[in-house]
Amino acid sequence: MTAVTVLAYGAGNVASVRFALERLGATVRLTDDPAGIAEAERLILPGVGAAGYAMARLSGLGLVEPIRAFSRPLLGVCLGQQLLFEASEEGQGVDMLGLLPGTVRRLEPGPGRPVPHMGWSRLSLTRPDPLLEGLEDGAWAYFVHSYACPDGAATLARADYGGPVPAVVRSANRWGCQFHPERSAAAGARILRNFLEIEP
Repeated sequence: MTAVTVLAYGAGNVASVRFALERLGATVRLTDDPAGIAEAERLILPGVGAAGYAMARLSGLGLVEPIRAFSRPLLGVCLGQQLLFEASEEGQGVDMLGLLPGTVRRLEPGPGRPVPHMGWSRLSLTRPDPLLEGLEDGAWAYFVHSYACPDGAATLARADYGGPVPAVVRSANRWGCQFHPERSAAAGARILRNFLEIEP
């Protein structure tokens, strides 16, 4: 049975992520400890709410450097994807993990396009990746976010919300999903299963 560690640092929807993984047969370990990160076969960084608060929690628990040093598969979910980047313009600006280049910026509202972006959007796949194996182009995913990551070489899939929104990103062993795979029905379950099958 695949083992996966979920960071329970006080700024993530840990319960729903855990239940989704357990439904797929995974053994889930929760940790807020640097040693728990070092021992993990694969790691999920969930996140909801404000980037500044999340980074303060990670820093206060001594988790920032262990996450940066983690060399096995890592998946950031929702705000967890945003935390992988260098900075966010949220508030007065937030320095983040710096594992991917660029700054996370606020979505621009428009007619029929309120912020936050909340609801189902289709995924447009840009290139093959083990995390997206078996996923159809145009699959639906469930989003809840007010900020979007920069679109660049790391982007594996996009959604459209008045412009391209990086929905899945990757750099080396680090992946991110801007949407909530644990709330995205069959497409989300497939992505989580693929993550569990990636070799550490």
